[in-house]
Amino acid sequence: MSLAATAGWLATLLLVLAGWHVQRVVAARSEAVTRACHELRGPLAAARLGLDLGLRGQSLSAAQLRAIGLELGRAALALDDLAQATAGGGPRAEPGPLEPRAEPGPVDPRPESGLVDLRALLADSVLAWRASAAAAGVELELGEPGPAVLVRGQRLRLAQAAGNLIANAIEHGGRRVRIEVSVVENRARVGVLDDGPGLPDTVSALTRRARGGRGTRGRGLAIVAGIAAVHGGRLHAVTAERGAHLALELPVAGDAGRPSS
Repeated sequence: MSLAATAGWLATLLLVLAGWHVQRVVAARSEAVTRACHELRGPLAAARLGLDLGLRGQSLSAAQLRAIGLELGRAALALDDLAQATAGGGPRAEPGPLEPRAEPGPVDPRPESGLVDLRALLADSVLAWRASAAAAGVELELGEPGPAVLVRGQRLRLAQAAGNLIANAIEHGGRRVRIEVSVVENRARVGVLDDGPGLPDTVSALTRRARGGRGTRGRGLAIVAGIAAVHGGRLHAVTAERGAHLALELPVAGDAGRPSS
């Protein structure tokens, strides 16, 4: 092969590689925008409906304001994620909600992380989403109150996971959605049960397709699974006689997460 032919072949290869890289960057940024839109729509809609409900009643309780503030914080987090994903700058301070570590383990004790009471967090999330559920003709219930269930992590990230689970059940479940918080074998469990038609596929298949940009059904579940992995937990489906039963499991924070005897 002549020198000119070799140079031409190398130039063609470099152009192909450059085109492939650009395509990947464009696809990644497009997915980041799509994910941000998904993460903005839900919290903003929940906050707006919550405010409308409060205004019709001519009052908003401190709990309602806290719940609305939680959803607005989620929306701000989505914008931060979008800015970081599209800036093309330095490395992230930690994996994002769709970037679990290769070997999930306990979340790093960073300054922005701390002890989060899952039971209190879910109470706020349910309160924030109750108006959205009512607008969709869905009865949203929270399980019986109990002692604090503490995990170590980021409150807004965990609220992001809870909100996506609730929104998924409202959209794809039946007419009744129940949220339960418990501790099973030193693991905190958030259970989301509905009486709808059930999942169309396994959790892993739905999240894999969503991460690959093939469909929107599993997008919220993919975000939840990523957040769970970053916090050392997992998202999985539990066998149910009717509807879907999703469980988000996280390690409790030492003995603090165990129910008092």
